[in-house]
Amino acid sequence: MSVSNAMHYVLSLLRKRTVLWILFIINFLGSIYGFYWYKEQLALTEPKVLTLFVPDSPTASAFFTLVLLLYLCSRRSPLLEAFASITLFKYGIWAVVMIFWGAYLDVRPMMDSLSWQHWMLVFSHLGMAAQAILYAPFYTYGRREILIVAAWTLLNDGLDYGVDIHPWLALSLEPFDHVVGWFTLLLSVTTLLLFSIFAMLPSKWRSQDLPLPRSS
Repeated sequence: MSVSNAMHYVLSLLRKRTVLWILFIINFLGSIYGFYWYKEQLALTEPKVLTLFVPDSPTASAFFTLVLLLYLCSRRSPLLEAFASITLFKYGIWAVVMIFWGAYLDVRPMMDSLSWQHWMLVFSHLGMAAQAILYAPFYTYGRREILIVAAWTLLNDGLDYGVDIHPWLALSLEPFDHVVGWFTLLLSVTTLLLFSIFAMLPSKWRSQDLPLPRSS
């Protein structure tokens, strides 16, 4: 199978109602679990207005859940697509790096320090990043949406490490939270550049159709 044929097959698969419903349910339930995961940190965050910036990953998956719901209704929102794809990729990669980084610094052997919950988080967050990339040909956002999401993302980073509301880190990583902050900023800029490139791809590389036509 040629590369073009493989891409055509993947894109046709991603359009299917069954696939969209499966991903919608997974992301919906994952978002609920994610917000529950943050319950203790949300309860301790003051002032409460800052809680909007605390649950990074579940907020990203919630955005993508809304994107999938719009696709199922044969609708789309360029701004939601931009928010979902950029934050989904960023926090998907961020979480995986933090898990392995924390395990590497642990006093125990690296593999011994990883529990089943760590592996569950690794695979679920890799799935988040993969979704953001796989649906890239369907996104319709442009420069305006990129700039809005860039402002939100960089503000979020500034609050996370400026007023210390970032996701709780492993104990082994706590002494390096300033390094984590710089890594997060670099990841944000890299992600914004990556999805800006996607937005500028020639039309032949991007689908102009909704992932789910009403007739499918």
